[in-house]
Amino acid sequence: MKNRREFLYQSIAGAAGAMLLNGGSMAAPKPAAVAQGKLKKGVLITMLPKQMSYTDRFKLAVDVGFDGIEAQTVTDPRVADEIKEASIKSKIPIHSVMNMDHWKYPLSDADPGVVATSMKGMETSLRNAKLWGADAVLLVPAVVNPQTTIPQAWERSQKHVRNLIPLAKELGVVIAIEEVWNKFLLTPYDLAKYVDEFKSPWVQAYFDVGNIVMYGYPQEWIRALGKRIVKFHLKDFKTENRQFVPLREGSIDWKEVRKAIGEIGFNGYLTVELSGGDEAYLREVSRRVDLILAGE
Repeated sequence: MKNRREFLYQSIAGAAGAMLLNGGSMAAPKPAAVAQGKLKKGVLITMLPKQMSYTDRFKLAVDVGFDGIEAQTVTDPRVADEIKEASIKSKIPIHSVMNMDHWKYPLSDADPGVVATSMKGMETSLRNAKLWGADAVLLVPAVVNPQTTIPQAWERSQKHVRNLIPLAKELGVVIAIEEVWNKFLLTPYDLAKYVDEFKSPWVQAYFDVGNIVMYGYPQEWIRALGKRIVKFHLKDFKTENRQFVPLREGSIDWKEVRKAIGEIGFNGYLTVELSGGDEAYLREVSRRVDLILAGE
């Protein structure tokens, strides 16, 4: 993981330096960005310089061109309040929360203790989202492994997600199911069925463009998932060497992706999920997202 992050940072930072030198399911509750009819650029909180205060990090995000922050689960109330204050002071919203306990403690585990830890993590994430004004929490619902089959992962995780829906509804926060390298929900039709079976507007899809390149085409997934998608993650992947690479340098047909996003009528946040870096790096990432959104 460290090597990948270093590679991504060095590649985009190099490009930034050169640039500087040369001059259908049930509809989910609509976030503010939808009402405004505009695609918005989000940045993952961990991409911002950690040596800076949260307020300065968020101000930097605004300065380099981002419209919103995706935060992560915070268990310390003082830190959570600090993040909220930083959002207010810098005038940049926190639009979503990435739940942090679903990999190590999956809802699909047979151990009740593991599931209890996972459920507590999601409850904390949902309450974080309410505090910060975010309208969605990203959830990886299950992990398939030698101890957990696909049918088991499906049944167990759905049971526990259903138990989270009342809290999600109470807080006004969507549970957004993301596809990752967890050997689960391997086609857009699986993900669509998984979401649809909840029959709830409080469970939707969080689509990561880069996560499915090894076994599919993101534009096909986008068209198949349609209105179920409430958030996007942006990252790029090169199939030849099976590596994540800087945006617009991999195997993704970004023009087709942008076309598909328009076809499903999506208006909302597309958040970059990359390694962190300095101001020049972040400006270059922001510039590349602008090109993607412009269909270039």
